Amino acid sequence: MNHLYKTSFIILFGAKTEHQSTAHTIAPLGHDTRLAIFRLLVRAGDDALTVGEIGAHLNAAPSTLAHHLGALVDAGLIIQRRDGRNIVNRVDFNVMRATLSFLTSECCTGVSLKKETAA
Repeated sequence: MNHLYKTSFIILFGAKTEHQSTAHTIAPLGHDTRLAIFRLLVRAGDDALTVGEIGAHLNAAPSTLAHHLGALVDAGLIIQRRDGRNIVNRVDFNVMRATLSFLTSECCTGVSLKKETAA
């Protein structure tokens, strides 16, 4: 339901620019716990981890993890699926690669200062 609302919002008010989309994607990684979760899931690769497994690695309570995982899912960084009674989590590597590509696309291209014109 939450996802449908966000989709409708984007359609009604126009698509985000690549800059805005990337800012939205990386914003949750500014929190220490979310960054730790993301890095753990990156290390796990395609072998998704349950909330319990993440909690065991990070010594964190499931209720705390649910909140942080929700933010990472909303940002598009994490994909969750139900496997019986468990929720398994893995990184959306396509989103991760696209984000890294955007962040590094202009690496070392040089910067020249704009000259101000006299008024």
